[in-house]
Amino acid sequence: MDASELCAFLRSRAEGDLLPLEAQSEAVRRFGRSFAEVEGSALESGLLPLRYRRNRETLSTEEQLRLFRSRVAVIGCGGLGGYVVEEAARVGVGTLVLVDPDVFEEHNLNRQLLSSVDGLGRPKVDAGRERVACINPAVTVVTHRAALSEENGRQLLAGSSAVVDALDSIDTRRALSSICRELEVPLVHGAIAGWYGQVTVQMPGKDLSALLGSGRGKGVEQKLGNPSFTPAAIASLQAAELVKVLLGRGTPLAGRALLVNLLDMEFERLRYE
Repeated sequence: MDASELCAFLRSRAEGDLLPLEAQSEAVRRFGRSFAEVEGSALESGLLPLRYRRNRETLSTEEQLRLFRSRVAVIGCGGLGGYVVEEAARVGVGTLVLVDPDVFEEHNLNRQLLSSVDGLGRPKVDAGRERVACINPAVTVVTHRAALSEENGRQLLAGSSAVVDALDSIDTRRALSSICRELEVPLVHGAIAGWYGQVTVQMPGKDLSALLGSGRGKGVEQKLGNPSFTPAAIASLQAAELVKVLLGRGTPLAGRALLVNLLDMEFERLRYE
């Protein structure tokens, strides 16, 4: 069956301009298409999958299609990265590239959304792929169980609409920033330590290196630790910046960092360029 038949079928099963998951599932079975192909056809036809109903007062169907066509690389799938993967999948980013070399350890359980007791010892990228499949099967997930480096970074980030920095290594952050500048890909940076965090966006032609300081190795979180709520808060801010970048809406935190103090509930903007 051709694309026009698929679109006609989807329109016949829609409730107004909303398409229930049951209709998508039936289309997958009947036409032998993937959930991603069905969702793309629906959005291109002006139909909004019912899962995005609560998005629609904030995001138009056209913007939802733009998110679906986006490819986002999440570098690090631990504290920050797990929440970013969750929120990006729920909002409807079409392709997620997950990059992380590590497996889950017991000390991750206090804050890493993708971790579980049963999942200890499992690769973080595998848990991310399975989590996304459970909450939004229309999202395509590409996994790389690898540490980003100067040698493999260009290949890992190729074709990305935007990149999310969810790392805990200053050296790797610098490499990621450099590669994104070279590829002219927007980079959404986040960092956490204890009650504190920061978020910024490196747009093409800009450089956030000054914000990273002169240190090396692991960040200050090794001294301050991280409770459960800090990565959740900072990752949500990163997800908001990511959607703004992908849609060209609002004013991304380019050249400015949002410094977050959850202990005193203070937020400060710092210009670093």
